[in-house]
Amino acid sequence: MRISVFHNSGQKSIDTASQLENKLKAAGFDIDDKLPEVVVTVGGDGTLLSAFHRYANMLDQVRFIGVHTGHLGFYTDWRDFELDELVTALEKDSGQSVSYPLLDVVATFADRTTSHYLALNESTLKRIDGTMRSDVFIKENFFESFRGDGLCISTPTGSTAYSKSVGGAVIHPRLDALQMTEIASINNRVFRTLSAPVIIAPDEWIVLRPMDSKDFVLTVDQFSLQTQPLVELRYRIASERIRFARYRHMHFWDRVEDAFIGAKK
Repeated sequence: MRISVFHNSGQKSIDTASQLENKLKAAGFDIDDKLPEVVVTVGGDGTLLSAFHRYANMLDQVRFIGVHTGHLGFYTDWRDFELDELVTALEKDSGQSVSYPLLDVVATFADRTTSHYLALNESTLKRIDGTMRSDVFIKENFFESFRGDGLCISTPTGSTAYSKSVGGAVIHPRLDALQMTEIASINNRVFRTLSAPVIIAPDEWIVLRPMDSKDFVLTVDQFSLQTQPLVELRYRIASERIRFARYRHMHFWDRVEDAFIGAKK
């Protein structure tokens, strides 16, 4: 099996990644950063996001495993002190995996050129200076005229990230759904939005058409893209999916409880 070990710049992660590579080599695995079959990330959820974007063009060939060097994350099943157990699990690997939906983003600019992106967590649109104004369509049907700081479109796995912090619902990652959450919307007698998260079915899509074409920041996961004049954003569930090599199961709601409540006795 060809394995890539991808780590962040923290010293603990660097040391853990070096230990893991040595253990993998001793067990007979090939370390291959160009054409891996499994990518093991060492750091946190942000590190796994970075690895996802690095290997986004070969998602049908790669499975991901997350090793956390801090607290257990949503994408990380293993801790830094469990490297021997992880190597043993890889030795017994039979190709098992669990897959989750991704967000497909197509941006259309004023010159009619387009750019395509994939997001694991979410994409947001915000205006740099002043109130963002955008018409919102669901499956080509007009839904609302939004005014406020911005809009966040998230995947189920991304529902526990930025979307939750702006009032979004937490969605189980086995659901093929998208969620649109408003960021500080303006609601009064003149301007009115739903003012609640919207969850979109698998056969539907969301279109944003900003009323001003300039001064926007588009984010895709942790990347901020200050774009050329923008006329439309189209969001839907991607045909691609991310696959995780899962050798042991931790219930999603246990992850949610551990991350946000931590009240188990």
